[in-house]
Amino acid sequence: MNRIFLDVHALQTVPPSNLNRDDTGAPKTAVYGGVPRARVSSQAWKRATRTYFDDERLLDPGELGVRTKKVVEVLAERIAALDESLRGQQALELANATVQATGLKTEVPKRKADAAKDSGAAPAPEAKYLVFLSSRQLDGLARHAVDGAADITAFFKEKTNKDKAKEIADSRHSVDISLFGRMVADSADFNVDAAVQVAHALSVHRVENESDYYTAVDDENTEEETGAGMIGTVDFNSATLYRYAALGVHQLAANLGEGLREDEPRTEPVRRAVEAFVHSFIASLPTGKINTFGHHTLPDAVVVKLRTTRPISFVAAFEDPIRGDQGGHVREACDRLAAYIPDIERAYGHEESTLTWVLRVGPNTLKLADLGTESDTLGDLVTAVGHAVAQRLEQPA
Repeated sequence: MNRIFLDVHALQTVPPSNLNRDDTGAPKTAVYGGVPRARVSSQAWKRATRTYFDDERLLDPGELGVRTKKVVEVLAERIAALDESLRGQQALELANATVQATGLKTEVPKRKADAAKDSGAAPAPEAKYLVFLSSRQLDGLARHAVDGAADITAFFKEKTNKDKAKEIADSRHSVDISLFGRMVADSADFNVDAAVQVAHALSVHRVENESDYYTAVDDENTEEETGAGMIGTVDFNSATLYRYAALGVHQLAANLGEGLREDEPRTEPVRRAVEAFVHSFIASLPTGKINTFGHHTLPDAVVVKLRTTRPISFVAAFEDPIRGDQGGHVREACDRLAAYIPDIERAYGHEESTLTWVLRVGPNTLKLADLGTESDTLGDLVTAVGHAVAQRLEQPA
């Protein structure tokens, strides 16, 4: 299959907020171009993107997975749903044996073991690490466990049954596993290479964190009882962020394999996954301290490129930080991109095989309009990108 890359670039302004905290509770920062910048980690925006799939029903639940240490309990619920006679402790034992048969390690956490001493109930084992399994993989493992329910120990002593458990857990990956990958440190065969790379979002200008001093009043205080019921501080900043993600469509197709449905061509699940990712990455938002700041914004501008050359980030357009002498940053950020993108594409791009789409809002983004095909809405952009990806996939290698 030909290499196909999808680059998604976004400029998004957030008001005073604390989207992504460091270990001190302050907004994360980084030095770039010699000055401090606001930063939102790639992990924070990947998490927001992945949860947006489900929150907005962009994909069928059967096309998604679950990442948890409580994989034994999750699997036990599916076993009980398949066979009502297999419930409670028996379902947990079947689930634990099946999880271990895949090569994953489980144990009873100390906190559960200590609690069990008081309650007398047998605690559920957990995986030693977060395990990412698709809905179809969990269903398949549940059916396999039910098949061996009569004597699960003897069942998995048979090499063919154990091998089948491993095969089920490592085939027909969900969209989110195919996009973001899966890593198990002590079982490399279980790993899935991520199709998506997400950059840390950086402000296009210099940023200094600020601190808000707040007080809370006790509602029951009398007039004679002066002073606050509590006081505290919360750190924040505001920024115009440059966001970037690169999707290897060919890697996504390989991870999905033959697809999630039997009655459709291979390009369909890839198209759906691409459309869901583009929509979710653009529209999602990390929710750190969102009740405190209500930072509900959407990108001012989005540029999407479909290319056969290697992914290209345009962050270097902002290595020299925007000064904001006119009071804002969006207009100059868009002007910088409008000048930088054609230059970098002329030097390193491949014009004949590269497609570009632009989604923008307001007059400050006007100079970006000439970069590619303008979309009126996010839905139009997503549909156009998905259609182009499907066409590329159908072309002979």
